[in-house]
Amino acid sequence: MTLLDNLTGVMGRIEAAAHRAGRDPSRVELVAVTKTAGTEAIGELAGSGRIRHLGESRVQDGQAKRRALEGRLPPLTWRMIGHLQRNKARAALETFDTIDSLDSIALAETLHKQLAETGRTLPVLVQVKLTERETQGGISPQAVEEFLEKLKAFDRLSPGGLMAIAPTADPVEAVRPHFRRMRELFERSFPGGGILSMGMSGDFEIAVEEGASMVRVGSVLFDRMQRFYAGSNTYASGSLKRGGSSPAGAGRESSSEATE
Repeated sequence: MTLLDNLTGVMGRIEAAAHRAGRDPSRVELVAVTKTAGTEAIGELAGSGRIRHLGESRVQDGQAKRRALEGRLPPLTWRMIGHLQRNKARAALETFDTIDSLDSIALAETLHKQLAETGRTLPVLVQVKLTERETQGGISPQAVEEFLEKLKAFDRLSPGGLMAIAPTADPVEAVRPHFRRMRELFERSFPGGGILSMGMSGDFEIAVEEGASMVRVGSVLFDRMQRFYAGSNTYASGSLKRGGSSPAGAGRESSSEATE
């Protein structure tokens, strides 16, 4: 399969999931997560004009890829979706159009001060933590209201919604209650609407069914050897032996790959 075949497949699955939930598929944005992709693959996919958003989880990788692809791609939004350390804030602001992983007031203050130097306003999403893993960043669901209230002090930041990573689950259907609670939290926090970013390669269809307006997909897009399993939320990559069966939750990212 070509990368454009993968893209067609993913967009078709988004459309089908939206229809199952009685939603308009055009209201769901796809972020192509490029952390495992080289610049040629990114150029092939994004150069088609069918991708509007690219997501990276490391500042240095985003810097290198954006420089390498300068002038080669149609207009895109580069989104920072991984944990951002305060000492990398300036580099992130030079690289990304939005920070989707805002997870502390200290980071908000650092970004605000640096943005004030240029007069720029930055769109951000607040990352919500849905697991107990110490390695995963985010604000607890119970603290989101207070966090958003504190963000009002930083007028160079423009909160536009929430981002979340569901726990790894087997079977993958077990993530549904987490997505449902995220939608409810989002509707309370942003009653006027905005972005609800949730769902990754192994669970994005469930996320769409539960109200995601943005999904972050990487391995399903950039694996040239993948095979989809009809009627399921899983796929097998070319690394599986021929004739082998797909393990439950194949395609669901491990905890170390939580941003895609």
